Amino acid sequence: MPAEHAKVQVRPGEEGDLTALTDLYNHYVRETAVTFDTSPFTPDGRRPWLLSHPVDGPYRLLVATDAGAGGILGYATSGPFRPKPAYATSVETTVYVAPGAGRRGIGTLLYTALFEALKGEDLHRAYAGIAQPNDASTRLHECFGFRHVGTYREVGRKFGRWWDVAWYEKEL
Repeated sequence: MPAEHAKVQVRPGEEGDLTALTDLYNHYVRETAVTFDTSPFTPDGRRPWLLSHPVDGPYRLLVATDAGAGGILGYATSGPFRPKPAYATSVETTVYVAPGAGRRGIGTLLYTALFEALKGEDLHRAYAGIAQPNDASTRLHECFGFRHVGTYREVGRKFGRWWDVAWYEKEL
């Protein structure tokens, strides 16, 4: 394990992380098309999202923290793919990494921990939607065995332009 990875702790997200997680997500809301949310959240507005990810089960929230400084470096989640019961064995996964932390391998650490945590769950597939272009996210997902299954063309509009979303799946 590289020395810088030894300084990173991956653990379940908790209530005390809510403000930092909201701030991290809001960076992507305000600055990128990575998410199609268009208005920043308050921590209270994000609380239901946090509470929808218990410590166990198929819907997880894992955070990477700097063991020295304690700051949030990123997070990974698994959540419902679609709300209908027949989709219960499928999850949608995502990773958000703090600006500047990507080259440290934080996304890789988070996904490694997430997929390890999901091994004992009754899950069949994981899906990820990646707004295009996003070469770093595409590489990360492909490294974890996701394969491209299709692209929704111009499915979202943000910052005055249309965005494609490439969909990937992984057998669990």
